[in-house]
Amino acid sequence: MSWSTIFFICMALMLSTQTADGYKNSRLTHCVFSSNYLHDAEYIDSYVFNKVENIRFNSTVGHFVGYTEIGIKNAEAWNKGPELAQEKTRLEGYCKHNAAIFYSNILDKHVKPSVRLSSGSPSSGRHHAMLVCRAYDYYPKQIKVTWMRDGQEVTSDVTSTEELVDGDWYYQIHSQLEYTPKSGEKISCMVEHASLDKPIEEHWDPSLPESEKSKIAIGASGLVLGLVLTLAGLIYYQRKKSNGRTLVPSG
Repeated sequence: MSWSTIFFICMALMLSTQTADGYKNSRLTHCVFSSNYLHDAEYIDSYVFNKVENIRFNSTVGHFVGYTEIGIKNAEAWNKGPELAQEKTRLEGYCKHNAAIFYSNILDKHVKPSVRLSSGSPSSGRHHAMLVCRAYDYYPKQIKVTWMRDGQEVTSDVTSTEELVDGDWYYQIHSQLEYTPKSGEKISCMVEHASLDKPIEEHWDPSLPESEKSKIAIGASGLVLGLVLTLAGLIYYQRKKSNGRTLVPSG
């Protein structure tokens, strides 16, 4: 499986000063890149006065560009001075250097998804049954969920959410399949993700509805617990009976 994962990353540093009469001067430097190959990385250095950008250096352009009267004058002067040479070193020394650290510590990490397949109530009224496939607690964001029916991919009557942010670096996604059951068919949910050597495929067992499976699981747990308590009671009774035995001397 080939993954063309696209990232848009911006690492920024902002310096800001404000005078007593309310004027604000800011400088924002940031790096933009879309992959860990860094072939399209850009270094951008912007000078802003009272929310108006006066001058900018972009590593792709290769020189300063002014946008206001004072910005144009500064750009002409800086392009002839040592400022331009300093800016040209920042793409390699600042952007690409820190981007490599960023990718190796965060973006290259993979966490496998947990997958759960369950039944639900169809909402459209066109079909008698619905299955819900949930993939959760995975990283990075990109993931593919596919429904299979008797070995063939199902594309109709399928609805899926976007990748949802959990707020803790992990993601989740929900996909629903509405269908009319057929005897002997095999339905499964297949999940593909960068963290997996091979896709996870969860097969649906239509022999029992989800509610009945839960009842059986609860009943089985209760039976096991009852047997354990009964066995513990018998052991306790036997020990107590043995400890309370009285010896009577023979005359």
